[in-house]
Amino acid sequence: MPEVDSYKDCIIPAKRTGSTIPAEYADEKKLRAQPVILILGGPGTGRNTQCEKIVTKYGFTHLCIGDLLRVEATYCTPRGRQIRDTMQKGDNVSLDIVMELLRNNMLAKLDTAKGFLIDGFPRDVAQAEEFEKLVGLPKVVIMYECSPETMVARLLIRGQTSHRFDDNEETIKKRMDGYFKLKESIVNYYQNKKLLRKILGEESREDVFLKTCAVLDSLE
Repeated sequence: MPEVDSYKDCIIPAKRTGSTIPAEYADEKKLRAQPVILILGGPGTGRNTQCEKIVTKYGFTHLCIGDLLRVEATYCTPRGRQIRDTMQKGDNVSLDIVMELLRNNMLAKLDTAKGFLIDGFPRDVAQAEEFEKLVGLPKVVIMYECSPETMVARLLIRGQTSHRFDDNEETIKKRMDGYFKLKESIVNYYQNKKLLRKILGEESREDVFLKTCAVLDSLE
């Protein structure tokens, strides 16, 4: 995933893939008919690893909110700078930006998608409610859970090689604090809709994936 260290390194986009969709290609009815799986869990819970395995087995189109935002942050645009500043502070990007990026990327991939696997979204109830207005209810919401100690250890190891601008100790702490602050409300929201399935992410990748497959295979 492209990273930049300062605004002088940012990209001036010639053609924005997945950022703007001509009106004639927007098929709202088809979008609402697509099955959607939401993948939740704090930073370092192994979401991305499991998503890669899910895509390989089930063929869903994977959209990672964090990756979409990091790509957008490389652009030399007011919005790109705004996203980068927000993420460097460990804060959440505004609802309107997140929803626009997600919806437009879904529309861009609609013709080839067999369903969408959306990773790291929603982060709060406001995002969940807005998603339902624009797209609809997901088929299921899978949440991976790990202890804070495991999450921090994994992220610090990843930060040694990933060179992500949001993988430093200060930002990691703020991201985790923000996640746990909002976790209870989003858990309650999807539990009340009987859509939430929790999976312990402390086990081996293979064991976690077996439990993930059991959830997905149980869907109608």
